[in-house]
Amino acid sequence: MKNLGFPSKRAPVYQDIPDEKWNDWRWQLSHRLNTVEEFEKVFKLTPSERKALQSDHLFRVDITPYYASLIDPEDENDPIRRQVVPTAAEIVPFTGMMEDSLAEDMHSPVPGLVHRYPDRVLMLVTTQCASYCRYCTRGRIVGDPSATFSRDEFEQQIAYLKATPQVRDVLLSGGDPLVLAPKLLEELLTRLREIPHIEIIRIGSRVPVFMPMRITDELTNMLKKFHPLWLNIHVNHPNEISAELAEACDKLSSAGIPLGNQSVLLNGINDCVNIQKKLVQSLVKIRVRPYYLYQCDLVEGAGHFRTPVAKGIEIIEGLRGHTSGFAVPTFVVDAPGGGGKIPVMPNYMISASDHKVVLRNYEGFITTYEEPTSYEAHDPKKCAFCQAKAVEPGQSGVLGLLEGERMSIKPEGFDHTHIRGGKQHRLRENVNKWKPLGIGDGEEKSEGD
Repeated sequence: MKNLGFPSKRAPVYQDIPDEKWNDWRWQLSHRLNTVEEFEKVFKLTPSERKALQSDHLFRVDITPYYASLIDPEDENDPIRRQVVPTAAEIVPFTGMMEDSLAEDMHSPVPGLVHRYPDRVLMLVTTQCASYCRYCTRGRIVGDPSATFSRDEFEQQIAYLKATPQVRDVLLSGGDPLVLAPKLLEELLTRLREIPHIEIIRIGSRVPVFMPMRITDELTNMLKKFHPLWLNIHVNHPNEISAELAEACDKLSSAGIPLGNQSVLLNGINDCVNIQKKLVQSLVKIRVRPYYLYQCDLVEGAGHFRTPVAKGIEIIEGLRGHTSGFAVPTFVVDAPGGGGKIPVMPNYMISASDHKVVLRNYEGFITTYEEPTSYEAHDPKKCAFCQAKAVEPGQSGVLGLLEGERMSIKPEGFDHTHIRGGKQHRLRENVNKWKPLGIGDGEEKSEGD
């Protein structure tokens, strides 16, 4: 691999560790930092950090020696340090805070399997990570060995997937799948590949960032047996991109595994257009495509990391047109309450008429696009793909309106509210009054349909 100029660091306390130990991922896991005394050997703790580390009921703390070595010991606001070393601000509650802000457990037909979208599922396979982010979305279970998933729950997940043919895409997460015992991870992938309707397997992992020595030739040779397989890593700041991460990503890419990156927008860490531009440009140099930039979730302990949503829009404004299009992530708010990922971006369409749209570019250049005066609409009845489309019961959403499945989507209790408690009378007898001609199948649908 070409030398891309990324640094390789090792804190002074680890200088005498033999390379064969330092580059052994099992050594890294067994020597993680988690006490005041261990941290003080790498950098001097602030009073706020010391207070947090001595608090009861603190979300788990563990940092690999490799990742701790990336921290500037002289900077108490170092962006890597702030992601993994707790402060007293973590203990402060905030408005909107929730234990499970994305309602994942509500959308779990069996423990650990989240079926939020029509054709894909999130499969939680462990509660353990190599290190623990202080803004963790799943802090309710992650880091707790007693909350990990049992063999019986694993079998329930597989059984659900076998019985649900609409699922074509499975995302493995947790915790972090790459901290699983190698044989267990291979068994899991094998079981998934045996299910005929599962087309894509994805892995979400921060192990390449926290512990790049885990990406061994043995691991990549095992993973590439299960193509098509995709992997998303999690880098939030350019300082996390080291020579070791670049090498790990090169191994994965060379094994034919497409790589993406998911970042979280974090106050005081990466809430800056120029930091984000440096981040995405560094990522594409190591063949990792920026995928999502997340608004920070409303989870316990994350209040001090949150930014206004407008900050994310500003960042996208500063990336779109100012760098390569494939280096611009999608900024999303993962809707509190379980609504899923909602993309948010600057408005590039300024206005529209029946024959023109008015658009602006990143520079403020305003132009018009002339619409066709005659357009023969696509006829789904003559299209083999439309006739064979997958059914999405209850989840067609706005697309269902555009495709004529119904005329409206009503809030829960809408009809009941507008009856106003009135009784049945002659003007309400004809229910066909409210059925639009040519839209839908003519059958009355419940609000859950």
